[in-house]
Amino acid sequence: MNNYLSKENQQWVEETWNKLDKKLSKVTLRSKNKLPYSTVNGGHDNRAETDIGWWTNGFWGGLNWLMYVGTGKEIYKETAVCSEEMLDGVFDIPKRLDHDAGFIWHLTAGIDYRLTGNEQSFNRNYKAAMSLMSRFNMRGNFIRAWNTDEAKGWSIIDCMMNLPLLYWASNALKDDRFTQIAKAHADMAMQQHIRPDGSVNHIVVHNPDTGEFVESRGGQGYGVGSSWSRGCAWALYGFALSYAYTNEERYLDTAKKVAHYFISCLSLTEWLPLTDFRSPETPVLYDSTAGACAACGLLEIAKHVSEYEKRLYVDAALKILQAMEKSWCNWEENEDSILQMGMLKYDYMQQEPIIYGDYFFAEAILKLKNPKFSAW
Repeated sequence: MNNYLSKENQQWVEETWNKLDKKLSKVTLRSKNKLPYSTVNGGHDNRAETDIGWWTNGFWGGLNWLMYVGTGKEIYKETAVCSEEMLDGVFDIPKRLDHDAGFIWHLTAGIDYRLTGNEQSFNRNYKAAMSLMSRFNMRGNFIRAWNTDEAKGWSIIDCMMNLPLLYWASNALKDDRFTQIAKAHADMAMQQHIRPDGSVNHIVVHNPDTGEFVESRGGQGYGVGSSWSRGCAWALYGFALSYAYTNEERYLDTAKKVAHYFISCLSLTEWLPLTDFRSPETPVLYDSTAGACAACGLLEIAKHVSEYEKRLYVDAALKILQAMEKSWCNWEENEDSILQMGMLKYDYMQQEPIIYGDYFFAEAILKLKNPKFSAW
């Protein structure tokens, strides 16, 4: 258990973990053969039937690996392995491989290999890393986003969370090329995605032939120059993970800058994150997934800062998690989702549970229980 937690907070962490286990031990049986994104009438939908390559399809397997690590229950492992094997179908559709390879495979095959040494899982993660590596634009030092013609010069902040797949590949294969590309992309993101105040550009458009900066776009936030909260969370956690792999201080400093901005933005909303921190006062649109991811990032930062800084990040993560658990968690065992009030993007205008909200919420609680654990 984290040494910086009071007895009261330690109790809350244990109680919340037990709630997760109590509910998910039933949900995993119902959804063992699914790749959920959200819910329909309280039950998980199944993206395996509609889009096997959908970018969130690794989070259900990843969530079950988290629960296996924390409980040792075989049913979680069985569901995680089932998810991983279903995802083999994506490799048969090369056009579905994109910048989100880490979200899909590093949380499924990657965790499997690190826990069990499964060689098939190693091969899956290696193929995913090779695919991600191939998207690197040498002129602009960025990993290309989606596969559309419009996006051939685009980089997005989300990709920071996929870089651990490349760092892993360098370590596993003793081949520094993967890390060189990851660091080149991270350095580009520091300059062109992270603003001086710690807020974040979601999309940066580059000239694909020269690599030159063209413009930034609002992407999934309110608009150009606004502040999409999940983009801030991707940056906060992503740069902390880049530091964890490289020990390059500039990445930790960047993670801290975004973290301080994120924390300051929660001062007006009682620790519940808005979808965009620079959007009109109405309608009030939240995004629980941003809070859960940011909490994980804050706890990751706490692992790497000096003793007298740790409490700032641990306490902020706790405040976010406790506020969301109180307001937004659904512990009904006959319904499949846990963390409610997710938001795909600002103009979607529909609050819903999203699988990566559940994943990051559970990861944050597990990190509080075991600060040395890393899923990435």
